Amino acid sequence: MDKNSLIGLLLIGAIIIGFGIYNQPSQEEIDAAKRRNDSIALVKAEKLQNNNSQVPPVIEESAANSTGQIISVDSVVNAVRDSAKQVELSSTYGEFSSAAAIEERDIVVENDVMIITFSTKGGSVKSVELKDYQTYDSMPLVLMDERSRFGLNFFTRSNKNIVTEELGFVASSDGFKVTGDEVENISFRLNATDGSYLEFNYTIKGNDYMVDADLNMVGLEKVLAPRTAELLLDWKVSTPSLEKSRTSQVEKSTLYYKYDEQDVDYISERSDEKETFEADIKWVSLKQQFFNTTIIADNVFSKYNAYGETETYGDSSKYIKALSTSLSIPYSGGEMETFGMSFFFGPNKYDVLKTYDVSLEQIIDLGWGILGWINEYAVIEVFNALDSTSLSYGIIILILTILLKLVLFPITYKTYMSGAKMRVLKPEIAEINAKHGDDAMKKQQATMALYRQTGVNPLAGCIPMLIQMPILIAMFKFFPASIELRQESFLWATDLSTFDSVLDLGFSIPFYGDHVSLFTILMAISLAFYTKFNSQMGMGATAEGPMAAQMKIMMYLMPVMMLFFFNSYPAGLSYYYFLANVISLLQTLLIQKVFINEDAIRAKLEANKKRPKANKKSKFAQRLEQMAKEQQARTGKK
Repeated sequence: MDKNSLIGLLLIGAIIIGFGIYNQPSQEEIDAAKRRNDSIALVKAEKLQNNNSQVPPVIEESAANSTGQIISVDSVVNAVRDSAKQVELSSTYGEFSSAAAIEERDIVVENDVMIITFSTKGGSVKSVELKDYQTYDSMPLVLMDERSRFGLNFFTRSNKNIVTEELGFVASSDGFKVTGDEVENISFRLNATDGSYLEFNYTIKGNDYMVDADLNMVGLEKVLAPRTAELLLDWKVSTPSLEKSRTSQVEKSTLYYKYDEQDVDYISERSDEKETFEADIKWVSLKQQFFNTTIIADNVFSKYNAYGETETYGDSSKYIKALSTSLSIPYSGGEMETFGMSFFFGPNKYDVLKTYDVSLEQIIDLGWGILGWINEYAVIEVFNALDSTSLSYGIIILILTILLKLVLFPITYKTYMSGAKMRVLKPEIAEINAKHGDDAMKKQQATMALYRQTGVNPLAGCIPMLIQMPILIAMFKFFPASIELRQESFLWATDLSTFDSVLDLGFSIPFYGDHVSLFTILMAISLAFYTKFNSQMGMGATAEGPMAAQMKIMMYLMPVMMLFFFNSYPAGLSYYYFLANVISLLQTLLIQKVFINEDAIRAKLEANKKRPKANKKSKFAQRLEQMAKEQQARTGKK
């Protein structure tokens, strides 16, 4: 490089440096720029805060704060968003705003019979799985799931409506497993800003379906609205489909409740209703076909605003019914109060429910009045004794049926003996009918006189049949309610607690269904044979006239009606009636061939005619004769 080129480059550099120095801003100009940028950032922040929930997209730019540090708009936006959220939570939840920001966490507690999942959101039971049971399709049996709702509802002094299931509780444990005689506790606390709190303390035993729960209210008098006398507890469970028959689940799922020191009542299974409770409540049970979830007060729930409600889901839903209740927990305004209650999550098993001594076993429909007594004090006791063996339930039902028939044998014998007497008298009754023609009153008088002379009671055959009826109806109630038969197989039936299907039709027949139950067919056939034989050998053999013809038609229609009626009923029930019909038929043959001698009966009846008291009129005969005379007087007959 020559000398001239070097001088040129130096001149150019000097010019550039001089231009930079000349255009450098003064200190006043720098400070003004800082103030301008700070103002822009503050305006944007205020705009975000005013919009509250609307956050504009982040702009990739920076600004200098008052200290000269470079800050991003992202950080400003985040700070404003957090501030706005806190303002919103405070506005909604007041003293419990900090609890609303707690993230939900599931905590699993397990014992020998169930797995309970608690949620920190609401501090309540989220789901329950029963370990000893499965669904009809061999899936884990979840009694209630995350669709369930449980929470307290109250107002604060700042007029905030607090629903606890929306707030985060602080758990005392991350979960545990308890077995045998062990007992463990887990608590969930809802903290207020002033140090007061509300706490659920749960006690879980190793081998028990019952969970004790204490609601502790500490310092809430500083938080709750003045004159608060109750905290409302809302509980709703959407019952999942657990069994094969959806129809049976709908018909057996409803809400039961027990008033304090009163009987158990329930909402009709046939319709969806909302029923207001009229007195203080001891417990409310959300009952499914074979299982239930129940809340039980140590003392009572107040009747204030208390109600129960049911709602049936559509056929396409995986849930059967929504069962819900609202209960009132008394509150007196003390510094520290505790309300004790318990939760039952388990099977509708009579012996299990009865152990808790709160009448919870009454949610099992064993029949009303004498029907329930027969099942409770006779059938269940015998069934449990047989159940203690290792026999299959098909054999247990067979033995139970035989035992019942043996107990009823004397009554059955009297029925057929009465029928035999009526058959012996049939020729004489025919003569009376022919003699008096159309005079119904005289025919009746003569017939009653014949019965009096021979010592025959025409109602003697009906009374034993009436005595047997409660037992037959009691069994109709017992088998569908027996969880012991659930998922127990016998012969072709895979589950005795529901219908046995040997053929799926692929279409539905009105009043029949979309399947063919073989046990129902066998029951109907056996009933037809028994009806036919009984009509020939029993009192039906002596019946005459239009009424007798109608009775015979009904007797033959009955098996067909039963074929339709029982097709969707539990296989165990149809199997029992099939056995009962077969055994009754065998009993009839035995009685007719071994115990009844019509010649001997005829001789005895003839001997009865010769007794001194044979012609003495009974009070019934006297009244009948008096009625005849009065009728003749009214019609002018002599």
